[in-house]
Amino acid sequence: MRTIRLFLILLSFTLSFSIQAQQPKKPNAAEIQLMLQKLNVLGSVLYVAAHPDDENTRVIAYMANEKKFNTAYLSATRGDGGQNLIGSEIRELLGLIRTQELLAARRIDGGQQYFSRANDFGYSKNPEETFEIWDKDQVLEDFVRVYRKHRPDIIITRFPGTGLGGHGHHTASAILAKEAFELAADKKQYPASAEKYGVWQPKRLLFNTHPFFYRRAGIEMDTASLMTLDLGAYNPLLGKSYPEIASLSRSMHKSQGFGSTGSRGTQIEYFDHTAGDRSSDMFDGIDTSWKRVKGGDKVGYHVDNALMHFDPTNPSIIIPDLVQAYKELEKVKDAYWKTIKQQEIKGLIKACTGLYMEVKADQFAYTPGDSMMLSVESINRSAIDMKLVSIKLGDVQSFDVNQQLINNQPFNMDRKYLLDEDAVYSDPYWLREEGSLGMYKVADQNLIGTPENAPALSWIATVEIEGALLEYELPVIYKENSPVDGESYRPLEVTPPVFLNISEKVYVFGNGASKKVDVQVLAGKSGLKGQVSLDIPSGWKVTPENYAFELSDKGAEATFTFELFPPSSASSGEISALANIGGKAYNKSLVRIEYDHIPVQALFPISKAKVVKVELEKRGTNVGYIVGSGDEIPASLEQIGYQVTELSNGDITADKMKNYDAVILGIRAYNTNDRLKFYQEELMEYVKNGGTMIVQYNTSHALVTKDLGPYPLQLSRDRVTVEGAEVRILKPAHQVLNFPNKITNADFEGWVQERGLYFPNEWDEQYEAILSSNDPGEDPKDGGLLVAKYGKGYYIYSGYSWFRELPAGVPGAYRIFTNMISIGKE
Repeated sequence: MRTIRLFLILLSFTLSFSIQAQQPKKPNAAEIQLMLQKLNVLGSVLYVAAHPDDENTRVIAYMANEKKFNTAYLSATRGDGGQNLIGSEIRELLGLIRTQELLAARRIDGGQQYFSRANDFGYSKNPEETFEIWDKDQVLEDFVRVYRKHRPDIIITRFPGTGLGGHGHHTASAILAKEAFELAADKKQYPASAEKYGVWQPKRLLFNTHPFFYRRAGIEMDTASLMTLDLGAYNPLLGKSYPEIASLSRSMHKSQGFGSTGSRGTQIEYFDHTAGDRSSDMFDGIDTSWKRVKGGDKVGYHVDNALMHFDPTNPSIIIPDLVQAYKELEKVKDAYWKTIKQQEIKGLIKACTGLYMEVKADQFAYTPGDSMMLSVESINRSAIDMKLVSIKLGDVQSFDVNQQLINNQPFNMDRKYLLDEDAVYSDPYWLREEGSLGMYKVADQNLIGTPENAPALSWIATVEIEGALLEYELPVIYKENSPVDGESYRPLEVTPPVFLNISEKVYVFGNGASKKVDVQVLAGKSGLKGQVSLDIPSGWKVTPENYAFELSDKGAEATFTFELFPPSSASSGEISALANIGGKAYNKSLVRIEYDHIPVQALFPISKAKVVKVELEKRGTNVGYIVGSGDEIPASLEQIGYQVTELSNGDITADKMKNYDAVILGIRAYNTNDRLKFYQEELMEYVKNGGTMIVQYNTSHALVTKDLGPYPLQLSRDRVTVEGAEVRILKPAHQVLNFPNKITNADFEGWVQERGLYFPNEWDEQYEAILSSNDPGEDPKDGGLLVAKYGKGYYIYSGYSWFRELPAGVPGAYRIFTNMISIGKE
């Protein structure tokens, strides 16, 4: 899979596309038949868990396509706190990738997607720890909101509320699911969502259990008391079994390395009763027919006729039945099912007639107030009488068309549209305002729970079909023909008029020398003229004060170099870039995330960088780096004067590595680089001949070799998740703590997210354990930093989270890591 990495400095508006992005659906006859069957089912299911990848895609695929329920997944978080196997993006950027991976998964398995405002701040060991960082009341409010909006008959949790789910977020999601189950029907609880959606009481709450959870407690799962579903059925309309569909869905979680192979045949899932009506049948007492809503029998009559008359070779034959069903549905007062089924009928009419409608913009990015040239295309590919009555663009511009759409005769027109001066930028809504460690801040209550922004610009087509006026709301899109991929789509963007990209996210000053700070000014529109400057912390100095710039064309760029001088003593703070254009200040940067399996994502974070003056000495200059699953350590080391060379597999020989002062393995290198097992002997020879080898954390699962070092060591799942947990120095006289920098407890202040993860818990006596730490109430974890002399060199294994601390500019992390590289160079 080709990936295009994160651009912190965008050199041009070069286009790269994801084929999936906004490509219109064109259902075939089998899919139309499935849609028609679903129209006759009025049932709803909500699956609830904590993270992207926690959902059971087999259950979602089965519920959405076999039971044909309105099925959705509520993920408490967006997965911001995990690791990234396809790139270097972490934290909020990783959360954005995983959000889109979930949406890609739902497009495959047929579900919908919801989120709460909870931020995945990293691993926690119990729900108490989780609720210390999440605002529990806000997350519970979000759960209740989703319950009332989605109105599930059945809620299914992936984890139990007993703690057997392991991760504290897992247990917390189950606790919140149960509390929300009890509160969603009470109009006094969270009245804002009660007023908007009404109250709702689900029928029952179930736990989708598995023998794994019981093995944690050392007991055997008693299946006799559990509900069961065989999810292994084959769907002939889709040509796949539900486990096969589920594997395709799960394989969208590419940033987590969750590619999955489908299976066939019986597959039993187990469910335990948690709350609500108890029954041996999870669907007991749930009326999924049109009798569920008053007046629905008349709608159902016409849907039954459509099912009876459906001809896959001539789908449009059922249009009269569908139109009559739509007219009867307009009389139904149940707003929830009325809205859902109206959308389904309109989708079916569009599919059965081959109706294609599109409004295409001439560019993919605009700024507020821009003039846009839009191209309208519409075609009816059936014998059904149809007229395009009118088009409404955005919230204000509407015009009559009154164009008869003749079978297979395209209708095209162009139209100018002036984007509103107050148009909202297209960056993800939950990242627009600064939140807390545990929560995103969302000002617009209507956005809470939604997976992503609404389209930057939408249009509404009013179409008359068989005497019925149907409104279709569709996004304005951008597409281009790619020489490789053909018709290629990308989301339309509304952007600031100017971007300011600082070349680095962190500047670390290890001595009194100044550093060059490059600021790229990129034009989001033509005719820009202004000044760019740096805002700096007190005690720091910058020269010059500002530069004048003039960019005549959209997409043009200019880079300006400032010289930044640190104070004489240790200091840290932030610098930010500012552009003044016509008396108005702009401070946004541009980040685009581009991978083949998700649409292009654009963010406009404040243009800032962390600056750190640290008392730092180092020895050595040349470092070799063997990449693992992706991190930003090389760039961090270059900040303090190291020359870092990325080593390919062919470079990993003792002879070629002898010129490096240290060879460092990136995070999870022994999990992701299959060739390392063949190069381990060369690495050990490098150490034996006097080299320094530093291995960062790996997981015990799926190691390519068990022999990670010159002497035996055993990885565990031990981790210290509290970033402020006490760190005890076990070997105060050891050179790694004294040369060339004297390490003290102050060097462990200001750490982010966690201390470390997957520490060894067993090791040979040749290793020296340097540090000890543990979360509150737990036993000491001494395996986070192990150092061994081997031959003339040194081998270091460390599970401390350097991959988080160095990019975050933590001063002590730089001092300790420098000591590791400098070991043996006294």
